[in-house]
Amino acid sequence: MSYRADRAGRAGRADRVDDGPVTTAPTTPTAFTVPTVPTTCPCQSGMPYQDCCRPFHLGEGTAPTAERLMRSRYCGFALQDEAYLLKTWHPSTRPLSVALDRGMRWHQLQILGRTGGGLLDRSGTVEFLAAYRRAGVAGEHHENSRFVRERGCWLYVGLA
Repeated sequence: MSYRADRAGRAGRADRVDDGPVTTAPTTPTAFTVPTVPTTCPCQSGMPYQDCCRPFHLGEGTAPTAERLMRSRYCGFALQDEAYLLKTWHPSTRPLSVALDRGMRWHQLQILGRTGGGLLDRSGTVEFLAAYRRAGVAGEHHENSRFVRERGCWLYVGLA
């Protein structure tokens, strides 16, 4: 889910703009609708979204571990919450914006391993595999992410 991986082949791409006159309103939803707020958390913790990642997304708390931050960031990608993704990105590596692909649907997260990143740690890594579908084609994103904790808050730094 790093910026490098998400930009691959899509840097500078903008949504299609139709400059022609609009004569009627569309009657069917487009393929690029924003996901609705889920009941079960997309991070696949098994908890309701409102009790899991939602408080982090709303700024009502911070992730206590690197893995919880990684899960909440995965959820941020799934819900296309660019503001949260940028807020939880370390300032030394944070991009100006995140090129979210509105046609991509994240649907499965598997934690493969972790080092450090606990309640008393200052750094850690989380290796994961995230599955997605885009235009009906399945894909996977594998990453080993590096995190640091500064002033009590975990932040995503980049690839480990």
